[in-house]
Amino acid sequence: MSETEPRTRWSEVSAGLGGATAYQQRFDDLAASGVDIHGEAAFVESLLPPPARVLDAGCGTGRVATQLTALGYHCVGVDSDPDMIAVAEQRDPSTRWVRQDLSRLELRSQAFEVAILAGNVIPLLAPGTLVTAVERLAAHLQPGGLLVAGFGLDEAHLPPGCPVTPLADYDRACDVAGLSFVRRHSGWDRVSWRPDSGYAVSVHRLND
Repeated sequence: MSETEPRTRWSEVSAGLGGATAYQQRFDDLAASGVDIHGEAAFVESLLPPPARVLDAGCGTGRVATQLTALGYHCVGVDSDPDMIAVAEQRDPSTRWVRQDLSRLELRSQAFEVAILAGNVIPLLAPGTLVTAVERLAAHLQPGGLLVAGFGLDEAHLPPGCPVTPLADYDRACDVAGLSFVRRHSGWDRVSWRPDSGYAVSVHRLND
C-alpha cells in the first residue's frame, strides 16, 4: 500500500501473507467439517440468477467471488490488501481480481447488477471514507442495481478494536449515493431483521 492510499482499519489488524493464508484456512477448515460457508453467494442467488455481473467489494481471499464464479456469475473481486489478493489469485485464476481501495474504486468494465460487501467490509473501511466508498460503488452499478452489505453492529460481531458503524450512518451514505432502501435481514440466511441481532444485511437499490 502506498503512503497516499487510505489506511483502512483492516490494515491495522491484518498480518501480511501469513495472516491472509490463515484467514482462508479458517474457512477451508469450516467447509471440511461440513459447515456451509457460502451464505453470501446463496443470498446473491436469491436476488437474481446467473450470469449476472457481480462485484465482490472487499473480497479478501475470494471466498464469495470464487463461489459466485462457480455458480456462473461474471464476478470481479476487489480488495485493498495485496496479500489477500495474492491468495485469491493463487486459489482462483478464473475470477478477475483487482487491488484497489473502495473509496477510490475505478474499474474499466461494464456496470454491475449487484455489488456485495461481506465480512465487515463497511466498518473496516478507512476512517472518514464511508460516504465516498458507497458513492464509488454506486457509480459502478447499473440503474436499478443492488448494493448488498452485511456487517456487525456490536463488539461481539466485529474484529477486536473495530468501531461500530451505525446503520443510520450507512443508510445516510446510501441516500447520498442515490441508493434507496429495499429491505434488511439479520443474516445471510434471510431471517427477518431484528434490532437486537447484532448483525445486519442491508439491500439498497440504485435509483433509475
